[in-house]
Formats: sequence, C-alpha cells, structure tokens
Amino acid sequence: MPHITDRLTALGLVLPPTVTPPPGVVLPFQFVRIIGRRAIISGHGPLNADGGIAAPLGKLGAELTVEQGYTAARLTGLAMLGSLQRALGDLDRITAWTRVFGMVASAPGFHQQPAVINGFSDLILELFGPEVGAHARSAVGMAELPFGIPVEIEGEVEFDA
Repeated sequence: MPHITDRLTALGLVLPPTVTPPPGVVLPFQFVRIIGRRAIISGHGPLNADGGIAAPLGKLGAELTVEQGYTAARLTGLAMLGSLQRALGDLDRITAWTRVFGMVASAPGFHQQPAVINGFSDLILELFGPEVGAHARSAVGMAELPFGIPVEIEGEVEFDA
C-alpha cells in the first residue's frame, strides 16, 4: 500500500507550512494537541502552498460558489495534514480519522454546507482509503469565520504510538 506522502506526490499536492497570520494577529494555541494516541486538530482554514491564507475569501451563497467552497475545504485538508505531519512526523502513523467538524461561512439562505465540506472528506478518503479515512462529520453554516475565510475545519485522529 503506498504511503500517504507518495499519494500526495502522485496527486501533485503539497502540504503547506504553518499558517502565516495577518499582521498583529497572535495565535496562542497548538494546531495539534496530542493526548495519548489521539491528535486533536484545531480549526484550520485554506492555505496556499507558502502558508498564506488562500483566496478567494467570502461567504458561500454570496461571493463564492459551491465549487470554490469545495476547493477551499480541500485546501483546508492539506493545511491540517501539514500540521499533523509536523506533530506526528509521519502521516502513515494515522490509524483512524475519527471526527470532523466543518464550518462554512454562509450567506442567508445558503444550505449546501455538506457539499462544500465534501472537498475535505473526499481528499481524506482519497489519501487514506475507506477504512482509515472514514470519519464522523458535521457540516454547519456560520455567519462569519476568522479573516474572511470561507471554510474552517477541526477534527481528531487516532495514531500508532
């Protein structure tokens, strides 16, 4: 079975470095908190390959389409994987994606949050397969997200010690 890094390379995907926050913003928390064999992943947003916040910014159903939101959720998944790689040293240590909470900046009346967060879920299932990649998930709408990002996702994985 190919390793996760091999799959990422084959798909032409790059894990970004830690987010570069806007000037004056302090992020006083851990992006991944290890407790036993669990890694709790703080909320992440979509990042460019250099760690900058990825455009477009805005709300789904107003400035952004479902397709743009799907892409943002996929980029968010790569940002989370980058944080997990730094915390665990090897993504192949992940034995189960357990829980995912997807938040979508939504204009009034927008109700396709699950289709947006599918960008994340599809990436994880593509990389980890149906056993390890299977996860419980919520996809909800939010009035606002930090820095105008369209998607924020948090989650939890189990890993080999």
